Amino acid sequence: MNDSPESRVLVESTGAIAKIRLNRPDKLNALTTAMLVELREAIELLGKGGESEGIILCGSGRAFSAGKDLTDMEEPGDTPPSLPVERFHDLTRAILGTEVPVAAAIEGIVVGGASEMTMCCDTRVGTEAAEYFLPENSRGIVISNASSYILPRLVGGANALSIVLGSKRLGAAEALKVGLLDVIVDPGEAEAAAEETLLDWGAGVTTREHLRLMRPSLEEVEKAMARETESSSAVRASGATVSGIAAFLGRDQPA
Repeated sequence: MNDSPESRVLVESTGAIAKIRLNRPDKLNALTTAMLVELREAIELLGKGGESEGIILCGSGRAFSAGKDLTDMEEPGDTPPSLPVERFHDLTRAILGTEVPVAAAIEGIVVGGASEMTMCCDTRVGTEAAEYFLPENSRGIVISNASSYILPRLVGGANALSIVLGSKRLGAAEALKVGLLDVIVDPGEAEAAAEETLLDWGAGVTTREHLRLMRPSLEEVEKAMARETESSSAVRASGATVSGIAAFLGRDQPA
């Protein structure tokens, strides 16, 4: 766990509540493989053993996270190149394995696997600048983080299918309406509002047991992740992942 200001995954403590901040604002907090590993380790450490009473995930700058950095492949020598689906699955395991509540404080856009990571959190607090974007279907990539199970659980089956197949981009109001956000607060207030919620919930034994009871079923989560890994392998083997990423990287990236 790194609390150096230069770290790409920055851990901050504000008393009882710990913040894990994605700290790569020059790249819209796009996640490298190393960042995914560091993020998982920080969640695991802070989520157990009395290290904190709650965790807030947030991002530096004008975005929560642009998702996986598609220029940073886990095994760049592979043909086709591998995407770290299992690294994202590990984030789901880490979040759902904590003994304290976890909140996502979302200002700006949250994309792909990063948006699916927030779906695993116990609450999602956004501002009007919050925006969800799941582009995988148009880029030859398969969804991850057990979102094939968790997304329909949050927004309903029809909404989930439309969001995924349409590679939809949802503003804050629509994200709130369908259930991806739990509340919208004033600009700059997402982290404070998330902290207030976590402090109100507490971190005692009853909170811990209710988290275990109310969170998505770990058995179903593992089944979903296994299916997602299998589908990801099939899509990569077809060549769709290579062509989809090449097409994306060959054009100007969205502002």
